Amino acid sequence: MSDGYFDEQVYTAVDFGAEAWENGEYVDCTFKNCNMSGLDLSGDTFATTEFIGCDLSMSKLAHTSFKEVHFKDCKLMGLHFDDCNPFLLDFVFEGCVLDFSSFFRLNIKKTRFENCKMEKVDFTQTDLTQSLFKECNLSQAVFDRSGLEKCDFRTAYGYALDPNINAIKGAKFSKEGAIGLLSKYKIDIS
Repeated sequence: MSDGYFDEQVYTAVDFGAEAWENGEYVDCTFKNCNMSGLDLSGDTFATTEFIGCDLSMSKLAHTSFKEVHFKDCKLMGLHFDDCNPFLLDFVFEGCVLDFSSFFRLNIKKTRFENCKMEKVDFTQTDLTQSLFKECNLSQAVFDRSGLEKCDFRTAYGYALDPNINAIKGAKFSKEGAIGLLSKYKIDIS
């Protein structure tokens, strides 16, 4: 495994399943329409890097660093972001599919999730304070002892979270979405 340094590189339509992936540090790089599914990205660093239209599903992220990384229109299914290096962890997700991914116990305050499909995502004990969930499908997402203070759920849908076990002070919900706060009571609201 090499430990290369890659600065301001653009990778377009590369199938890293067929071509060798070089482990290392990627700074100010752009990955467009690349297949990175199932790669071992353990220990790699991505700083001020963009992933556009890429598939990183089921990749290994042990001690991977994401610093100011923007994921746009990416397939990120089954990723364990909780295995990442938490130091300076900072990312934005726009138009991504994050189904079955985990953010367990991460401190990812002020994270932007926009137009994302996030079914069965695990946010257990995650600090999401001041995060934005704009037009996100959170069907069966798990919020358990999560820090959701000042989060914006106004346009999110499909979520169910228990206000008794999650910190939601100052969080914003739409009237329709507030039903997700009552789901544990198994009541019929018409």
